[in-house]
Amino acid sequence: MAKKTGPAPRPTALKELEGNPGKRQLNLKEPKPVNAVPACPAFIKGSARKEYQRVSAELHTLGMMTRIDRAALAGYCIAWGQLEEVEAELAKMKKLYRETMKLKKKNPGLKLNVSNGMVAVTSNGNAIIEPLLSVRKQAMEQMHKFLTEFGMTPASRSRIIVDKSEGTEDALDEFTGNYDRRKN
Repeated sequence: MAKKTGPAPRPTALKELEGNPGKRQLNLKEPKPVNAVPACPAFIKGSARKEYQRVSAELHTLGMMTRIDRAALAGYCIAWGQLEEVEAELAKMKKLYRETMKLKKKNPGLKLNVSNGMVAVTSNGNAIIEPLLSVRKQAMEQMHKFLTEFGMTPASRSRIIVDKSEGTEDALDEFTGNYDRRKN
């Protein structure tokens, strides 16, 4: 099988929401699964589970969530959970580093090698980039890929056009009688 080149094809639903900017023929035979919120996988826990519930509800409201999207959303949420864990660990390291520096000021001869969250010191005394930073970077890259697939980044979202249906006006629209505030 030959490797395909170029950008990955965008789902027809996203193209329709974007207003089909390329004006190319849409795939009318693309499968159209029913808009539904799939159950969160049991192995997703903590903040990743909360993120799954939050994002799946938003995507469902936009008509962009189906049962078969479960694995992709789970992947995003796992990366989110990893990112949150890494950030918590880095915060602990920074706090420990500050406390250690206070101790070293009081006891100048004290030999403690503690990571400041950016640079770690090996047992040989060599300075290296904190390994958790690469874990954070990988989690953020994975999240970005999933977010783009679902149209959840500012750039991918800016291409989406959503028609307001009845009952979706915000409070300001209601107050101003739907006056177009962008004109002024």
